[in-house]
Amino acid sequence: MNKTVKFVLYWTPRILSILFAIFVSLFALDVFGAGYSIWETLLALLIHLIPTFVILIVLAISWRWEWIGGVLFIFLAAFYLVRFGGQFPWSTYLVMSGPPFLVGILFIINWFYRKDLQANI
Repeated sequence: MNKTVKFVLYWTPRILSILFAIFVSLFALDVFGAGYSIWETLLALLIHLIPTFVILIVLAISWRWEWIGGVLFIFLAAFYLVRFGGQFPWSTYLVMSGPPFLVGILFIINWFYRKDLQANI
């Protein structure tokens, strides 16, 4: 495995996790048009950002222990499918469960090649 592939394999799941957290947090912006007071808006914003906080916590775990993070990301994808299954079109499930599943697989691959990856990163 050359150095470029190692670099991409190491950083791709981490960057994708951050981008997915940003994407999920965009859904919290709808609280600003709801006509709440400032405190109600802050509370609603915090509640809407709970999924983002969960993703960031799993990312922090994944950064240190890739296999645990990989399993947790796959669990998050499966949880979304089980919790909201049948309520939306299939494209919604692809957008909301696909990235965490892919990130989970990439973190597990990172775990398999961790000695090679961390030696050169």
